[in-house]
Amino acid sequence: MTGKGLQAPRGTFDVLPEQAAQRERLLQAAREIFGLAGYRLIITPAFEDTALFERGVGKSTDIVRKEMFTFKDKGERSLTLRPEGTASVCRAYIEHGMHKLPQPVKLFYTGPFFRHERPQAGRYRQFNQIGAEAIGSDSPLVDVEVISLLSDLIEELGVPGVELRLGSLGSLDARATYLDELKSHLRSRDQELSEDVRARIEINPLRAFDSDHEGTRAVMADAPHLLDFLSEEDAEHFEQVKSYLGTASVPFTIDPTLVRGLDYYTRTIFSFVCDRLGAQSEIGGGGRYDGLIEQLGGPATPAIGWAAGIERILLALDEEVTSAGMDLFVVVPDPELITKAVALVSELRHHGLAVEMDLAGRSVKGQFKQADRVNAAHTLILEPGGTASLRNMETGDQRTVDPKAVANLIRS
Repeated sequence: MTGKGLQAPRGTFDVLPEQAAQRERLLQAAREIFGLAGYRLIITPAFEDTALFERGVGKSTDIVRKEMFTFKDKGERSLTLRPEGTASVCRAYIEHGMHKLPQPVKLFYTGPFFRHERPQAGRYRQFNQIGAEAIGSDSPLVDVEVISLLSDLIEELGVPGVELRLGSLGSLDARATYLDELKSHLRSRDQELSEDVRARIEINPLRAFDSDHEGTRAVMADAPHLLDFLSEEDAEHFEQVKSYLGTASVPFTIDPTLVRGLDYYTRTIFSFVCDRLGAQSEIGGGGRYDGLIEQLGGPATPAIGWAAGIERILLALDEEVTSAGMDLFVVVPDPELITKAVALVSELRHHGLAVEMDLAGRSVKGQFKQADRVNAAHTLILEPGGTASLRNMETGDQRTVDPKAVANLIRS
């Protein structure tokens, strides 16, 4: 609706039928790729207790500080529309005792997420993601498998100009020394930093690497890099990840400045960026979060996962995908044949054929035009006496047939 009529809220959008084919193609490709690796679908609620994200995502993150849609229900409980998927999956893992299952537990999800951001191309307040999580193993083999899933999906879809950037944050204990060095560096030049970065030196100094503030970027140009401070164990893990990615033929670039926007990440982190998307170039990314499940009240459990923005992938593809046409359109030249047509359409659909008939009282000529509109491969013109004419809409060839044999004729 346009003008002064009702419209979708700012930062949201409608997916119209002619646009849905792209999404279906993406989701079908993902389901097939995930299924081949043993990942199963999990569906979590669209809103959760606010405490889940405060504890899981981190109170110092922009998501929790600025972007969450939080409200109180009728029982005065604080609820939040989910801004990301990993915390919810981990909550479900704990709640349903999945630690008792053979590990790692392999899960994938898709659905809408919500952040109060400034709407722009590829970034919305309600957006859709697809993601995968492997919970219960600290092996670098799991890192490589999870990264390969997203790499395979991008390749299958044909997204152009994508680069995988790889880094490591080390373990929480091992990176304490580095954080002290980084804080010291930032304090020594705090007047050059943005106000937001200055305010977070003590609570989240790594976020300075993500700043687009000119002064901050100058300070970070000669900041120490975490990769130079990895413990021996963390460095060995990272070397194995790089080696196995090479074995799996997944190309990557090491990015010593790579960080993530959430507090729970440890060790391997990664980002798939696309040169078609400009400044907001990431289409998907993630990393390890070996302490998150314990932080949420579960047993100590290593894990790794990623999320990719469906709208961002489609924006990078920038192509139209048309819906498949119908197998058959049943043309009814005589109102007395409508009952027969209804029964036939129902039977053919039960045989797995895509079939339509006229629902708007069109003339015979109008019915043929509608068959063209729905891109029907064939039309079946019913005739009195129980026969019918089957027409190939591409060649124009037409023959008399028994309606009961139509399903086999179309398949052949």
